Amino acid sequence: MPSAFDASNPPFDRLTQQEIGELRAALDIGYLRPGEAVLTPGQKAEHLHVIIKGSVEVRDNGTLNAVLGPRDSFDSRAVVHGAAGEDFVAAEETLCYLIPRALVLDLIARNPGFAAFFYSEVSAKLDAFARAHRAESVESVLRARVREASRGPAVFLDGHATLTEAAARMQDANINAAYVREDGRIGVVTGMNLAKAVLLRGLPLDAPVREVCHYEVVEVDAEDFIFEALLLMTRHDKRRVAVRTAGEYTGFLEDIHILGLVAGNSQLIPGRIDRARSVEDLAAPAQDIQGQVERLHRQGVKVEQIAEITSDLNRRLFVKLFELLAPPAIRQHGCLMIMGSEGRGEQTVRTDQDNGLLLDGPVPEAELAGFREAFSGALARFGFPDCPGNVMVRNPLWSQPLDGLVRQLRLWIMDRTPEAAMNLAIFFDAVGVTGRTALLAEAKSAMAGMMRGERALIARFANLVESFETPALGVLSTLMERVGVASDAIDIKKAGIFPIVHGMRAMAMDRGILATSTAGRIEALTEAGAFSHDFGRELLSALRVFMEYRLRAQLEAVRRGALEQEALVHPAGLSAADRDILRDALRIVRQFREMIRSRFNLAAFG
Repeated sequence: MPSAFDASNPPFDRLTQQEIGELRAALDIGYLRPGEAVLTPGQKAEHLHVIIKGSVEVRDNGTLNAVLGPRDSFDSRAVVHGAAGEDFVAAEETLCYLIPRALVLDLIARNPGFAAFFYSEVSAKLDAFARAHRAESVESVLRARVREASRGPAVFLDGHATLTEAAARMQDANINAAYVREDGRIGVVTGMNLAKAVLLRGLPLDAPVREVCHYEVVEVDAEDFIFEALLLMTRHDKRRVAVRTAGEYTGFLEDIHILGLVAGNSQLIPGRIDRARSVEDLAAPAQDIQGQVERLHRQGVKVEQIAEITSDLNRRLFVKLFELLAPPAIRQHGCLMIMGSEGRGEQTVRTDQDNGLLLDGPVPEAELAGFREAFSGALARFGFPDCPGNVMVRNPLWSQPLDGLVRQLRLWIMDRTPEAAMNLAIFFDAVGVTGRTALLAEAKSAMAGMMRGERALIARFANLVESFETPALGVLSTLMERVGVASDAIDIKKAGIFPIVHGMRAMAMDRGILATSTAGRIEALTEAGAFSHDFGRELLSALRVFMEYRLRAQLEAVRRGALEQEALVHPAGLSAADRDILRDALRIVRQFREMIRSRFNLAAFG
């Protein structure tokens, strides 16, 4: 039987063939009776258990936290760190592989990849167990489509245009090549062609561009693979090839663009945003930002770094759009603010709009109305859906003078309903990105003053963490499978991200901490002694795990065209190692929710 041990099951897939042989030689098989306690809190484990058949319940002070099934292992903490943290009880007749503790410790010492499974911090586990589909390699770049690479606009010149005119058009578009129309033909002229024509051939600046272009156009289709474009570049000794989309020339693919697929385009996108001269010019870089998220994820970049890069690029986009659309009065007297995950710097795949406008006084109503509609409408065209709660510049409630917003904040504070509390939470995450950002600081200071000392009010605000349950991983799926129903899905945003984000908001508000990011709030609260440094690290680790799993779900939802499932994680589709990481993260969230309940006496709200 031990020879049938599945070594492809993480973390054992990180072992070498020799190590797998050692493991199989040392395996034993154990039988557990229904109701038999395998481990209790504080107990050291002599074996790492891997379930072959049956199931084991994981309980904490009687509360069912998880149900483990075939291929799941337990308890790594009891094996490595010397003491189990939970009760492990057989739910039915169960068979397990038993791996001796001494061998596990020896393998950990020899194999860093295997050792990662036993890290105490869940984010460290996640980093070490990044799956193969996240590893961006040269091979995966070559299999990308030409359309995935960044490229400049297609500029067309008439054959009689002068060399000076051609150079000016290319400079304005910030491109190195343009198309030339002459007698029904299409040719190509490059910056190098223009330079050689003047410097080496001595042509006058008013010579027609048709005299220096070439008509043997090397082209690829936008749906071709990158490796096909590279073959053409090599075969014809070219640094660029023309790109056709639906039969029309739409730009050029250059060697630098292919390099961008490997290194990411985050260094190229800001320039495209800055050079935009119209709202239409921003559409392409807005789409590039989203494509960048998937590329970075495939490269194995950490989710918090992806969020930081994406947030920075989105903010540049918003600032440029504001500059292009805002009339002088609004640019002079307004502050553009972003909220939600965008404001916290935790946005990855684009979700809905969360933005607003603060003014230091009245502006012409017609100009304000026009800007509201133009700004929100442009973002919608770029792929930012309307906010279901209408937290948008388009909504006069979220785009008004400072004194009006302060009055609105006071009304929300007095209202004391969940809806009002959520509006306060949304505003608490606001960040000013351009314009009179001091206005936002004034509004936040006023809000803090109104809530200072209002313990009952802040407790009601904190009670929003009870909006959604944090499930016990495996419990629902086990019940469903027993009656022949498909396994469950966990809404990772509601179950994991929201409780941490909002719990930190409430604690920060209670202590007058104005940090906006959740990581910043955790750091400030840790320094203030709200909880230990170790628990602060665990909370941040858990948040990053949830963000990573949500990002995977978002990218899959985008690929399938099922955006309504962008936060759903199916435990049955995860590897044993990923389920272990998710189980740890959910455990941390449940501990944090208990802390919030106790600190703010949430039981009083029923």
